[in-house]
Order: sequence, then structure tokens, then C-alpha cells
Amino acid sequence: MIYEMRTYQIQPGKAAEFLKFYQEQGLGIITRYASLVGCWVKESGVLNSTVFIWAYEDFGHRSAQRAKLAQDPEWQSFVPSMLPYLVHQESVFMTPAAFSPAK
Repeated sequence: MIYEMRTYQIQPGKAAEFLKFYQEQGLGIITRYASLVGCWVKESGVLNSTVFIWAYEDFGHRSAQRAKLAQDPEWQSFVPSMLPYLVHQESVFMTPAAFSPAK
């Protein structure tokens, strides 16, 4: 199992609007291809940031699922409407330690 921690820094003052928009218009699309572990709003560090953690079987599974997502016409339509909210994006891949409850 691998986890992708995807952080979106949002335009100041737009975080609540972004989360509502993402939930209503994007979440149903991406969850066809990825398993959402959780979503958090950062209260420290880089502010106006939202963190999503997605689970995949392994990096090959993630690559295949992201390729399918990229071909989805609904996702292709969604992404341009999401971009104006974003200041910065970051993606980090994590593999759980042997003793981690999340495996």
C-alpha cells in the first residue's frame, strides 16, 4: 500500500468555497479511481492549504488509476474550473512502516 499526500494551497479567503466546490463537483469523479483516506485543512505551516491523502495498492496502481482519471471527460471538464482556486500543488508519496496501523 502507498499513500499520496496531495496538498493544495488555495487563494486566500477561498478555502471554504474550494472545499465545497471540490466536494460537490470533483470528489465523485476522483473517487472512481482513488480511495480517499481523509481530507484536512492546515491550521499551521503554509496556511490556506488543504491536504488530501489517497490510498493505492502500489505506485503502479496509482499510475494506472491516474492515467484513467486523466482520460475521464468529466475530470477533464472539472480541472480547468479548479485551477483558479490554486496557488500551489504538492504531491508526496508515503509507504507505511511495518508497525503503522495504516497499511
